[in-house]
Amino acid sequence: MSYEINTEKAPAAIGPYVQGVDLGSMVITSGQIPVNPETGDVAEDIAAQARQSLENVKAIVEKASLTVGDIVKTTVFVKDLNDFGTVNATYEAFFKEHNAAFPARSCVEVARLPKDVKIEIEAIAVRK
Repeated sequence: MSYEINTEKAPAAIGPYVQGVDLGSMVITSGQIPVNPETGDVAEDIAAQARQSLENVKAIVEKASLTVGDIVKTTVFVKDLNDFGTVNATYEAFFKEHNAAFPARSCVEVARLPKDVKIEIEAIAVRK
């Protein structure tokens, strides 16, 4: 059985999907774009966008009573792979800040993302 995860601390879905799904042993988030859930704003800077996407993922995982340390896999979609270094630095700082091991990760360049943002991040977290 699966349960829908819904939190006001992450942006609402902008289509026919949910923020995340709790399968009991694991949580799968939908891709999180860098929309600030309180204001609806999107920063211009790729570092700020990466950080906001990670914060949105964190909010969903925490709604399921898990932590950043429970994230085992992420997929990062970037509009411009030239931003890879900046995204890496922001990503590394985020996981270190939460005293979490780095999860497995894929990072791919895509032609376009919703709302023309520069990054989208999805995650899988597990209950240990």
